[in-house]
Amino acid sequence: MMFRRRSRSLNERELRLWKVGRTLVLAFVAAVLVAGGVFYGLVVLLDFQEVDTTAKLDAKTLFDLVKLSFGVVAGSGALVALVVAYRRQRVDEAGAHREATRLHTERFSQAVDKLGSDSPAVRLGGVHALAGLADDAPNDSLRQTCIDVLCAYLQLPFTPDPGNDPAHQEEHHRYLALRKVRHTILRLIGDHYRRPRGTHRSWQGCDLDLTGVTIDGDMDFRGATFFGGTVSFRGATFSGGTVSFRGATFSGSEVSFGGATFSGSAVFFGGATFSGSAVSFRGATFSGGTVSFSGATFSSGTVSFFYATFSGGTVSFRGATFSGSTVSFTGATFPDGTVFFDNATFSSGTVSFRGATFSDGTVTFIDATFPGSEVHFTDLEGGPAPVGLLTAIASTSVGVTLPPSWVTTNP
Repeated sequence: MMFRRRSRSLNERELRLWKVGRTLVLAFVAAVLVAGGVFYGLVVLLDFQEVDTTAKLDAKTLFDLVKLSFGVVAGSGALVALVVAYRRQRVDEAGAHREATRLHTERFSQAVDKLGSDSPAVRLGGVHALAGLADDAPNDSLRQTCIDVLCAYLQLPFTPDPGNDPAHQEEHHRYLALRKVRHTILRLIGDHYRRPRGTHRSWQGCDLDLTGVTIDGDMDFRGATFFGGTVSFRGATFSGGTVSFRGATFSGSEVSFGGATFSGSAVFFGGATFSGSAVSFRGATFSGGTVSFSGATFSSGTVSFFYATFSGGTVSFRGATFSGSTVSFTGATFPDGTVFFDNATFSSGTVSFRGATFSDGTVTFIDATFPGSEVHFTDLEGGPAPVGLLTAIASTSVGVTLPPSWVTTNP
């Protein structure tokens, strides 16, 4: 999809000029048609009934005809000059675009060479050079290429930290230096997605492919806006540090955390807005860390936690709002983690926990509300009802489907 989109962008930039002869003929025909239309309109407007064919050609009329002839010739010459000037302007603009593209390509090659250097300092220079190139790119396709290279660098395998053992001091320092480069890329990405759409240095609307990356430190995406495009953290590992999407907006975009692992880190989506987006946490694993969606809003889109595993960590949806969206926890397992839906609001949408497993984990729906939603807890794999759920749905006329063992339970 990305390749086809870039191809269309490149084709739109191609210089398409008709042959001069064809252009002049079409321009002349268009001018004659316009002149004829104006003449006919004046005749109708002035209500001329007929033309006097008996009048004689006097000197004044002859002189007027000569002037009219010269005017037609002058107009034709002006038309030719206009067409030629337009073509020259198009050629000049195309030449300027080619020159800008050539300079961008040269700078791009130099920046990529720096990114592949053995020196961490040179690599840092390459990172900033690529980010600057993305800002100054003459078109969206070249900007996307720069972003793709930065993302690809984050996807490269790297040697884990050997620790502070003096025997591995050199490897430890190398790890810290390269870690600095990777974290700089993440910081620059967050900075550019926070800038208002359409302004200089804004990357909104561009694809962000962080598939399989390891985020082992702080990442700040607070207030970032992901409008359109595709954002992928599929298979990513969040281990250590704090990753913040607080107040971020995902609007009309495709966002995937499918297969991601959240372990030992704190990831915050508090106050984030998912509007008209397709958000997937399919097969994600939440273990040993904290993931918070407190106060987040999910509206007019789909949110999928298909077969996600919540074990050994804390996931909070406290105060979250699910409005007009389809939320699915189908096949999710809650073995020994803690998941809070306290004070959450599920309105005018569908929430499904079909086939979910509630075993030794703690899941609470204290003071949650379900105005106008359909909630399904069918085909469950054992376990008691989540704390507060039966009380929350007791006072509502919402269409709730519960397993028989829960229906007979006293809330």
